[in-house]
Amino acid sequence: MTRVLAVSLCFGALIASPTGAWSDDADFFAGKNITVLIGYAAGGTYDAIARLVSRHMSRHVPGNPTFVLQNVPGSGGIRAIMNLYSVAPRDGTVLGMLARSYAIEPAFNPQMAKYDAARFFPIGSTSKEVSVGVVWHTRGVKSLDDLQTQEITAGATGVIDDTGRFPTLIRKLTGAKIKVVTGYPGGNDVTMAMERGEVDARIGWSWGSLKSRSQPWLDEKKINVLVQMALQKAPDLPDVPLIMDFAKADIDKKALELLFSPQISAWPLIAPPEVPKERIEILRRAFDSTMKDPAFLADAEKLHIEVDPVSGETMQQVVARIATFDRSVIDRAIELTDAK
Repeated sequence: MTRVLAVSLCFGALIASPTGAWSDDADFFAGKNITVLIGYAAGGTYDAIARLVSRHMSRHVPGNPTFVLQNVPGSGGIRAIMNLYSVAPRDGTVLGMLARSYAIEPAFNPQMAKYDAARFFPIGSTSKEVSVGVVWHTRGVKSLDDLQTQEITAGATGVIDDTGRFPTLIRKLTGAKIKVVTGYPGGNDVTMAMERGEVDARIGWSWGSLKSRSQPWLDEKKINVLVQMALQKAPDLPDVPLIMDFAKADIDKKALELLFSPQISAWPLIAPPEVPKERIEILRRAFDSTMKDPAFLADAEKLHIEVDPVSGETMQQVVARIATFDRSVIDRAIELTDAK
């Protein structure tokens, strides 16, 4: 009888253990803070989306932890990535709203991006994106053809992020005369510099972000949209050329596919390596629930932030796909975006 009871108790413990483990991990977040590192300066779209998500996601994480925001700009977003990868606790209490290019940075910038992107755990993204290049209206440039004879300056946060890589890509693929001016802490600073006349253009500006933050400029024709950069056109920009159409060689098309794969998860919320998988699951489901939360959606609408969620699982598949690109494709992508 004693032996039968002992076996029954052991069997019962084996059955109950997954639920018990889940409960322990769910209780882990109670009374804690979750710090969200933002890879760019305050005032930009990364910052706005991180704050919006954090404001509502707390209600969907068991234990209702407090979300704390910390801007960590620098090196085109790499400083925040390296902080999350190498310094942050690996227990789920620190997340990052990172540069969308985090999955390709080690291939493009191995001296600074010393990490394995596949070891991060994506939690989710509020949407995918198309990037555009715009020029201030007083410059008199209305199309890419104009840049065959006129040179413009494009502001950038660094040569190693979208605002630096994309104008270089356009220059090399189309022959457009574009000079990149780096050193701005965030995209919002580039936008203000364009308005002040310090630079002529912002290239690598998310179309959704532009519409949410600068729609009056479109309405008043203060900016001209010259080109869009993604695998496919934005539905509401049917007449603006897509940079993919300028790639004639097969290797160039594959290089652009590599470069624009990160656009699929435009505002990536990421956890560091080695966080227990049960906690990753909790955070992913909390993010998914937040994306359906009526209060979150109402706030997003007020801020003119588009919501077309991408799950953490889908983001992980994108990272895995990026890892399959041939070395020759990576080398060509580097060549097309190298500022030299």
